[in-house]
Amino acid sequence: MSSTSPAVGRALDVLRYLAGRPGPVPGAALVRDLAIPRSSAYHLLEVLTERGFVVHYPDQRTYGLGVAAFEVGSAYLRHGSLEQLGRPLARRLAARTGEIAHLGILHGPDTLYLVKERPRRQAFPVSLVTEVGVRLPASLTANGRSLLAHLGPAQLRALFPAPSALVRRTGTGPASLGELRTLLAAERDRGWALEDGMITEGMQSIGACAFDHHGSPVAAFSVTRRRDRSTEGADEVAAAVRAAAQVLTGRLSGVAPPGWFTTSR
Repeated sequence: MSSTSPAVGRALDVLRYLAGRPGPVPGAALVRDLAIPRSSAYHLLEVLTERGFVVHYPDQRTYGLGVAAFEVGSAYLRHGSLEQLGRPLARRLAARTGEIAHLGILHGPDTLYLVKERPRRQAFPVSLVTEVGVRLPASLTANGRSLLAHLGPAQLRALFPAPSALVRRTGTGPASLGELRTLLAAERDRGWALEDGMITEGMQSIGACAFDHHGSPVAAFSVTRRRDRSTEGADEVAAAVRAAAQVLTGRLSGVAPPGWFTTSR
């Protein structure tokens, strides 16, 4: 065993410990629960904070997972079965709605699109910026916000540090973390997210997320269409998007919030 192995093991223990907590924890609690010498624990936290794997909240004297830890998890999902499991569902969703369907994940504060499927016949063909591999601000996309709606306050603060202004593309959409939280709460209650002209004027997207075995939001489906040529109501499209998310959750052995898919929304 190399001399660095104990430090590596302890760093991983810290990350797994923070991942298992519902929110940021005091450094003293981490020292106590992991039985790590105080000086070693705070040195590890300092290094992990510098690398972005941990976020320090000095006012509360607490620590939580950082964006880098989230990106590692997202990378695992991108290399795993998400595309294979989600692609046929996105294809089916595109056929059902007659519109373009996407599967996306969070990549830091952005939506990263993994899958894009077009219907064989589209009454009103459109050109979108949402190609596979494209990243867009998650605070603006229906795909991203359906995932953000299930993150805790500390995770949102890590992704969107206040008082930084949020990106806006067309002059619409949440401009601050407070406005984003208000919008996310409403969309969480509704069960799906709606983006109307925030990415491209005249275009509308409806998104709903799937969950992993920990009950965390893991990926989201969305349908994008021209607002002025829509033949179905948003509720009808949302039902199809949520159905795809429910199937993906099941295929991932995921756990949705109680009643999330069984209760009519």
